[in-house]
Amino acid sequence: MDVHTLTTLFATTFSGDTNQRRAAELEVRRISTHEGMLAALMQIIGNNALDLSIRQACAVFLKNRLARSYHIDPTDPKPDQSPIPPTDRLAVKQHIVPLLIAAPSRPIRVQLTACIKTLVTNDFPEDWPDLMNVVVKLLSSDDLATVYGALLVNLEIFKSYRYRTPKEEKLMPKIIKKTFPILVGLGQKLVPTQGLPPLPPLEAAEFLHVILKTYKCSIASTLSKHQQTHDSIVAWGTLLFQVVNMQLPAGATLPGDKDDWEKHAWWKAKKWALGTLNRLFERYGNPTHIPKALQKDYKNFADHFVTAFAPEIFKQYLQQIELYIGGQAWISNKCLNLMFNFFGSCIKPKATWLLLKPHAQTLVARLAFPQLRFDAEKAELFEGDPVEYVRFAISEFEDYNSPRSAAVGFLLNLATTRGKTEFMGILNFINSVLNAGAAVTPEDKYAALTMIVALAAVIMRNTEVRPAMEAFCVNHVLPEFASPIGLMREVSCQVIGNLSSYKLEWKDPKNHEASFRALVAAMDDPALPVRVQAAISLGETLHDDAVKQALLPGLEKIMQDLFKLADETDIDQLSETLEGFIEEFKDQLLPVSPQIIARLCQSYLRVLGEQSAKVENAEANEDDLNNNLSDLDTDDKTFALMGITKTIQTVLGCFDELEELEDVSKAVAGGLGVQHPRRVNPAILQIQDEIIPIIDATLKTQVLELYDTAWELVDTLTYRTRRIVPAMWPIFKLTYDLFKTTAVDYLEEMLPGMCNFLLFGSEGFIQNPDYTRMALEIFVAALTDDHLGDHDAVNGFKLIESVLLNLKGHIDQAIPTIINATLTKYSTTENPSLKLAALDTLVITLFYNPALALRTLDAAHPNGSREFFDKWFTAMNSTKGLPRVHDKKLTILTLCELLKMNLNDVPASLKEGWNGLVAGILSVFKGLPEAEQKKQELLQSYEDTDDEEGDDDENDMDEDFAGIDDDEDNEDGDVYDDETAYLDMLAEEGAKLRAQQAKRVAKAQRKAAEEAKADGSKPAAAAAANNDDDDPDDSDYSEAIGSGADSDDSDDEDDSDDESVNEDLSIETIVDDVDAYEYFKQTLAGLQNSNPQVYQAVTTSLTVEQQTALMEVMAHQPESAAIEAPTVPSS
Repeated sequence: MDVHTLTTLFATTFSGDTNQRRAAELEVRRISTHEGMLAALMQIIGNNALDLSIRQACAVFLKNRLARSYHIDPTDPKPDQSPIPPTDRLAVKQHIVPLLIAAPSRPIRVQLTACIKTLVTNDFPEDWPDLMNVVVKLLSSDDLATVYGALLVNLEIFKSYRYRTPKEEKLMPKIIKKTFPILVGLGQKLVPTQGLPPLPPLEAAEFLHVILKTYKCSIASTLSKHQQTHDSIVAWGTLLFQVVNMQLPAGATLPGDKDDWEKHAWWKAKKWALGTLNRLFERYGNPTHIPKALQKDYKNFADHFVTAFAPEIFKQYLQQIELYIGGQAWISNKCLNLMFNFFGSCIKPKATWLLLKPHAQTLVARLAFPQLRFDAEKAELFEGDPVEYVRFAISEFEDYNSPRSAAVGFLLNLATTRGKTEFMGILNFINSVLNAGAAVTPEDKYAALTMIVALAAVIMRNTEVRPAMEAFCVNHVLPEFASPIGLMREVSCQVIGNLSSYKLEWKDPKNHEASFRALVAAMDDPALPVRVQAAISLGETLHDDAVKQALLPGLEKIMQDLFKLADETDIDQLSETLEGFIEEFKDQLLPVSPQIIARLCQSYLRVLGEQSAKVENAEANEDDLNNNLSDLDTDDKTFALMGITKTIQTVLGCFDELEELEDVSKAVAGGLGVQHPRRVNPAILQIQDEIIPIIDATLKTQVLELYDTAWELVDTLTYRTRRIVPAMWPIFKLTYDLFKTTAVDYLEEMLPGMCNFLLFGSEGFIQNPDYTRMALEIFVAALTDDHLGDHDAVNGFKLIESVLLNLKGHIDQAIPTIINATLTKYSTTENPSLKLAALDTLVITLFYNPALALRTLDAAHPNGSREFFDKWFTAMNSTKGLPRVHDKKLTILTLCELLKMNLNDVPASLKEGWNGLVAGILSVFKGLPEAEQKKQELLQSYEDTDDEEGDDDENDMDEDFAGIDDDEDNEDGDVYDDETAYLDMLAEEGAKLRAQQAKRVAKAQRKAAEEAKADGSKPAAAAAANNDDDDPDDSDYSEAIGSGADSDDSDDEDDSDDESVNEDLSIETIVDDVDAYEYFKQTLAGLQNSNPQVYQAVTTSLTVEQQTALMEVMAHQPESAAIEAPTVPSS
């Protein structure tokens, strides 16, 4: 590769001549895969004689080339990937570190660091074994530029392996032990002191920033034994404290304004020091937060840390806060946030709480309270850009980098965990502020009311404080609705809304009316943020019948205002408010539901169009060589779109209780002849025409975050209308196309809708075989695609089950493909759910066409039908083999179909036991009532969950704020709460999953060893057929049908009680409503009439116990006579 030519090409990419620039870009792309290209790029980057812009462009190109193609997955190569020649790979690893050290500018250094990240992730340590030795040597250099480069490389190693595999768990402690003593020694030399450090303070801060970031990355998931030693923790602790306490030299200032200071290395170093101290305490040094599963590793360290080290951290933080409060020091927002977090973590452990307790109320009044005031910047945003203000304010407390959010978290933690001693003190402080009369400033009053907003849940749970809140609102909140300051009107709305969400009680009707009338009036406020907050707060009052009655006359205007506000702001919180109004006023709004849906769909298409346009513009303006899209702020619009679809679902859900309904019958499918009267409101059919275009637009724009909502709408519409309209069929084709490209991971979201297509649109599949082909391809991919897991394979089996049941007699040519794919998956998995799904699928192929399925099983494997029957009958007679109602019904229906077969079509290996089919059916009937009972209990649990949703707020208060009522004698003790229990649960679940995986691996290894032993002791033909014995009565099939007894000897039954397989309530099939008892009775009656000889054989072979069971089944009466017994044609 000619370096001079390549340099000229990159220089031409900056040409003002569009044609020349484009030609140069195309030529660079053409030669990018040539051998020597990357080596030449590195020569250009290292050439100090060249213009920096050319060198930077080469660095960006190098980074992107490595990131895109350094590792190519052979099972899933991407179109834009091309292999990097071995000579270039070697050249990059040889020269990238020296190049980084010599980098002339920060932008180039950033690109080269990203290159090292790619190399480390893919090659270290196996294919880059000398890297660590190089880094250690460079760290000891006297040249500071060399040391800084080594620090960056070392940082990338720890960033890449911060979350470690078991193999890496053994590697990283060795690297830590080798490099960290060097790092801490270097850091201590660089801290600005009265001595003469090797660098000026502001430059030294950049080194310290990288050193401390490396340490923080090393403790992300584990704390090595070396780091737990006294020498290590003292050395690093000393360095961390020194950095926290660093002061700028007299006369020195940071460049720029406060926003620039936040990003400066000086405050980055302090941020990483504080973050590291917090991490050490919160994850490893706080005894109340050490999960039981990790206590063996960290309990001793935590007990020592919380008593010996945490108090010193507290002391250092408190010193910094005192300087900040006194105006003697400035602290960046991120650092302030981290200090709040530490103080919050000190609340639960007894050792640190006793340190914090004397300062708690001071921190509330002098640190937390000032953070909640509004400042000039916030007031300016409120007035100058109200839409942006609304988007900022609505999620302000969710910004975990904000000191305002951290202050609220500290207040909540204090009020709930140490409520007995601290909660009333906080309320007394709030009252003292608000009762100061003319002396109180609007900023302070705003902060006090914001504290009420934050503590609303705690306040409303307290039996002493709750009754006083009406008077509080009358005295301090309602008057602020008339304030000339918009921010005060907004926070007043918020106070009423938050208290109302926890069932604020009004004893005086006049006060009650004044409160919601104030909210209604505020919806016409001149300030947009006030209107938005008033609307959201009004939605929180709808649980009150008096409010709903009062709002009825103005409901139309309120709804129009809500839609207008939603269009102006595109925030999902207003969609939630719309949902609330629709649910509470459904009787009044459902007559105009088509208009509501039309308005929602218009808003959806508008927001989706704006989002798509923003992405397209960014793509059109991207630098072709850099291949970097601009940062896109599309999250707000995505959440808005999700909110709109949720509101649409709410409207559709309200149709369940309407009386004016249309009868629709489910399609007759699968030969079951089951027809169900279904009631569909005509308005849904009209609404569907509005919704289908937004589904189509969503899928075509390929916004991944919206896929699940789109397919949920498909499921809802097809299920509620119980028909597939012509406009819906393109959605099925689009779903298939997306599965084959960008949505392969969304099979679970696609599945309910696709099954509805088959259930209610089977004629469409019969008339257009392409749709059947698509479903079959998805099924095969679900079982064979390396990127999909066991859960996806289970979903694939659910899909093919729907195909077989709904297209009976129309897909004979696909049966071999289905059976062969299923047998392969069945034989290669140990997952109980997947094994059961595969078994069910094989059973359904027998139901679909018994003779064809049996021939295919025997063609797939010698004696294949007999092997399958062995496994099937073992499952029938096992307590866990067919656990669900669905499994048992499928087996009963299929055995009934087998009874109707012509004996000439029955394989010879099965004939001897054929008379026992009825015994098999009776054994399944034996467990059916229990399975049905479990299904009903599961359904009831879901219904109970839905019923409890309305009480969530009160339940949350009972659970989350139980600390207020804790035993007063233990107020200063260690606190173990729900958070601790949750951490324990996560750790236990992780240990359980690891144990289960180890168990499966051991089982697979044991099975493989047994098979190998069998293969070595038997002739090849005998080893190939597991059950090809001379005496068929020795096999599971013959034994099972002969006895009908329960068996616990199944090799296929998972021996873990933790891995139960539950009923799938998300998908409806034509089997669900079939009365298995009536089906069996009619089958037996038909057999008696059509083939008395077979009937005689299958009934007289029964034991006395089985004959009794048969009489009980024949005498069974259905609980409801609504469903007529199906007439099943003979197969």
